[in-house]
Amino acid sequence: MSAPPQSQGAIITDKAQLVEYLESGCKPAEAWRIGTEHEKFCYSLDDFRPLPYGGERGIRALLEGLQRFGWTPIIEGDNVIALSKNGAGVSLEPGGQFELSGAPLKTIHDTCSEVHTHLDQIRQVAGPLKVAAMGLGFQPKWPRADIPWMPKGRYKIMGDYMPKKGSLGLDMMLRTCTVQVNLDFASEADMVKKFRTSLALQPVATALFANSPFTEGRPNGFLSYRSHIWTDTDPDRCGILPFVFEDGMGFERYVDHVLDVPMYFVYRDGKYIDAAGQSFRDFLAGKLPALPGEKPGMGDWADHLSTLFPEVRLKKFLEMRGADGGPWKSLCALPAFWVGLLYDPSALDAAWDLVKDWTLEEHQYLRDEVPKQALHTPFRGRTLNAIANRAVEIAAAGLKARNRLDGQGDNESHFLSLLRSRVEREKCPAEYLLDDFHGRWKESIDPIFTECAY
Repeated sequence: MSAPPQSQGAIITDKAQLVEYLESGCKPAEAWRIGTEHEKFCYSLDDFRPLPYGGERGIRALLEGLQRFGWTPIIEGDNVIALSKNGAGVSLEPGGQFELSGAPLKTIHDTCSEVHTHLDQIRQVAGPLKVAAMGLGFQPKWPRADIPWMPKGRYKIMGDYMPKKGSLGLDMMLRTCTVQVNLDFASEADMVKKFRTSLALQPVATALFANSPFTEGRPNGFLSYRSHIWTDTDPDRCGILPFVFEDGMGFERYVDHVLDVPMYFVYRDGKYIDAAGQSFRDFLAGKLPALPGEKPGMGDWADHLSTLFPEVRLKKFLEMRGADGGPWKSLCALPAFWVGLLYDPSALDAAWDLVKDWTLEEHQYLRDEVPKQALHTPFRGRTLNAIANRAVEIAAAGLKARNRLDGQGDNESHFLSLLRSRVEREKCPAEYLLDDFHGRWKESIDPIFTECAY
């Protein structure tokens, strides 16, 4: 969620405070929570065009309509740009993608209930406006020029800077959607093991959830075009993070990495100040050109952490970022997959055993090939589907061992049924969409807006 920070926070005087900030996320297993975030494309039902911010049928109207369910507006300038309620938030991505940043919850049952409630509220507000929302990894029809920009100060700065670093950064901002889950760790060692395991297995998640095969109404040659876009967005803040697998990885090593990533902005007095390309190390020394003589606060550090875009991102928790947006069941299956792998000690051991001997060259190979081939990606004499099948098995065992039951006495493992089906058929969501496109849709992309609507 990218709402404006509430305060600058305590002034930072040395690097140790930055390390302590990350380390403060450590918590005992009984306090671990699950935070699920998902983005969706919003569009009018009469012409399928993406919604502008303003107007009777715009994004602002959706944000205002949701307030009847108890959501509190967050304002930037004269615009409602986010909502908050009970630890959860609704925010806007640059092209009007609507994001739910879920509250930290105890179980997948709770997460799935939260998703259901949110989508039901969206339908109640969107229906009378004759607009809808759907989950895909990439905008399937409209060119970048047809996507309205949302009125958020940070996006103007990022939009100006992106083309200087890669050819697809503006597409990332305007035309992609993801679902991710945020998970906790107990200690530095636990963080490192979870970071390494999840970073190695992120291509498996990308393959299982690949759901972006169309660009401007035609197949684009990828199964997860959203994932491919990150490879040409900004090399300073994306990539496979080889240092995570090296000796010495820990909170301080990650801080050193973040300090070497150029800044985007600083937020002061309700406005974003352009600091694109400038150094946070200079900021620590009071030598930031955008704010000469001023030192950062913890709010600035939290902001800067949010501007890195690896497949797994460390804050006071770990964010799993490799999956395309998708249908309702996918929004429950993704947290189930990662919670099953990372929150049970035996499952985490088994998952690490699965990947611990992979080389950096193999990590890079999977990062490059999975967006095109998904589960069919050749790997070590088999296909990635074999690894995905084993990962789903480990996740199911982890969820059964957690034994978090719902009101009917069922544990969380049934949320993986969708993924079991995908590995059994060796077929990701994008391949079903391509079948429909070449078959009963008769090579028209328009049916996707009604058949895939939430």
